[in-house]
Amino acid sequence: MLIQDNAALADVCARLAHEDYVTVDTEFMRDKTYYAKLCLVQLGGREEAVAIDALAPGIDLGPLLALMANDAVLKVMHAARQDLEIFWHLMDGQLPRPLVDTQIAAMVLGYGEEVGYEALVSRLTRAKVDKTSRFSDWSHRPLKASQVAYALADVIHLREIWEKLDREMVAMGRRHWLDDEHAALFDPNLYDADPENAWRRLKVRSRDPRFAAVVRALAAWRERAARAKDLPRQRILRDDVLLEIAANKPGTLDALKDLPRVSLDRGSAQAVVDAINEAMELPATQLPVLEPVKDLPKGIPAIVDLLRVLLKQVADEHDISPRLIANGDDLEAVALDEQDGARVLSGWRREVFGEKALALKRGELVLGIKGRRVVVEPRQAGAGRS
Repeated sequence: MLIQDNAALADVCARLAHEDYVTVDTEFMRDKTYYAKLCLVQLGGREEAVAIDALAPGIDLGPLLALMANDAVLKVMHAARQDLEIFWHLMDGQLPRPLVDTQIAAMVLGYGEEVGYEALVSRLTRAKVDKTSRFSDWSHRPLKASQVAYALADVIHLREIWEKLDREMVAMGRRHWLDDEHAALFDPNLYDADPENAWRRLKVRSRDPRFAAVVRALAAWRERAARAKDLPRQRILRDDVLLEIAANKPGTLDALKDLPRVSLDRGSAQAVVDAINEAMELPATQLPVLEPVKDLPKGIPAIVDLLRVLLKQVADEHDISPRLIANGDDLEAVALDEQDGARVLSGWRREVFGEKALALKRGELVLGIKGRRVVVEPRQAGAGRS
C-alpha cells in the first residue's frame, strides 16, 4: 500500500502505535546532495505494510515522526546508521527509540560481521530478494508498482528475521548484549559532526602538526561549504586535491591557481587561501595533537599475541566474530593494565572474554592445543612455577 495523503498517513500511524514493534526502512537519494533526500518510508506491522511517499505534495510527516518517538513501540531496522541520520534531521536532533538493529543482533549471534539484509532473508526466511529495483531513482514520480513491492518486501521479511533472531538471543542469553552495541548508534557525533573534526576522515600520514592544521582548516571549510550548498563533499573539493593543496600551502590566489588540479570559483579559492593562512599563523599550542606512534614496552607485544590467541578461542567458542569482542587497542589496554574504561572489561565482553584475559595475565589460565583446537584450561597448582 502506497500512502500519499495526510489522512491515510495519520490513520496508519495511529494503528501501528498499538503494535509491540514496527519494522522500518527508507529509500533515499544522496548522489547529488550533502543531506540524504528522503523519498520513501516503509513500515511493517502485524497485519499490514505500507510505503509512505515522503515526496507527495503537501505530505505532513508529523504522525510518522510521532510514531518514531513513541517509547511504547520498538522500532526494528537493519543496518540502521543511514536511516537514523535521516530521522535525526527530521526529528530536530532526536532519534527513534526504542530501537533494535537486526544487523547488530545477527552479529552477536555469529551470523558474521556486518551481515547483509539479503543474506539474512535467505538464511532465516528462505525467501529470495528481488533486486531489480535496487538501483531505482527513488525521487522520480510516479513510482512503479515494482518499486513499491520491492520496498515493502524489506519491512515484511524484516519482521520474520527479527522474531527469529530475538528468540535465538533469548535462548542463548545474549539479549542484553544488544544494549552495549546499540549505544554507539545514539552518539550525536554520527549525525551532526563538528566540521573542525572533519579532517579525521582523511588519511593524514604526515606527522607534521602544521600540515595537519592546514588539512583541518581546509576540511572544515569544505564541510561547511558542502552543507551550505547541499552538495557532496567531493563535489566541493576532492580528498586528493585537498591534500595536495595542504602539502603545497599556497598563501595567495596566484599560488593556488598554479596548482594544475585545482579548479575553484573565485570565492571558494579565496576562502581556501584564507583558511591556509589562518592555519599557518596558529601558535604551536593550537595545532592538532597527532596520535603518537605506538612504541609498546618490551614484552607487551608478546602478551598481546597471547591475548589475541585467547580472543580467537573465545570467539570460536561463542561462534561470533573476534572483532565484535575486542580490537587491537582493547588487547593492548589489557596488556598494559590500562583497565579504566577498557571496553572488554565491562558488560557482556567482560563475561565472555575480559575475565579470562585477566586470569591469563595473572597466570591462572594456560593455553594449550588438543588435536586441532586451542583450549583454555586452569593452571594446576604449582605447575610451571619456581
